[in-house]
Amino acid sequence: MRIYATILLAFMNIAVFAQPAKSFYSFKTTTIDGKPFDLASLKGKKVLVVNTASECSNTPQYEKLQMLYDQYKANNFAVIGFPANNFGGQEPGTNKEIQDFCTGKYKVTFPMMGKISVKGKDIDQIYKWLTSKSENGVMDAGVTWNFQKFMIDENGQLVDMVAPGESPQCDKIVNWIKGN
Repeated sequence: MRIYATILLAFMNIAVFAQPAKSFYSFKTTTIDGKPFDLASLKGKKVLVVNTASECSNTPQYEKLQMLYDQYKANNFAVIGFPANNFGGQEPGTNKEIQDFCTGKYKVTFPMMGKISVKGKDIDQIYKWLTSKSENGVMDAGVTWNFQKFMIDENGQLVDMVAPGESPQCDKIVNWIKGN
């Protein structure tokens, strides 16, 4: 009887420790125009998550992000922008100002979320998950500057990260989208 209890406890411990890491789909956020957005609505899509800023040397990446989105959105791919003012005050605007800038200058149609913090003591829960191996189960990848790109697979798991200065159309991202 004691042996059965020990075996049962061992299996229970394995089950507890074998729980998968929290998924990207576990989170909810708010769009740039103030509407609730459940990331679970993206299940089955590859998602490129990017922290953005309107006054950065990387800001022209909006154009390449939009081109990537247009080219692959029919293939279960999405881009999501998260404006943040964490680096050099390069995103000082309100959500409305950011939205007007993105749609006016770069014709952005991919989903833009409300402005958040991507690092520090006030880091948004989504970015805490993206940047911490203890949260995502894959890697530590602190955000180093505007336009850092995180690759999320169809199951809501972090796959990899691409540095801020790399083009959204780099081989690493395009090959991932295509499944190469």
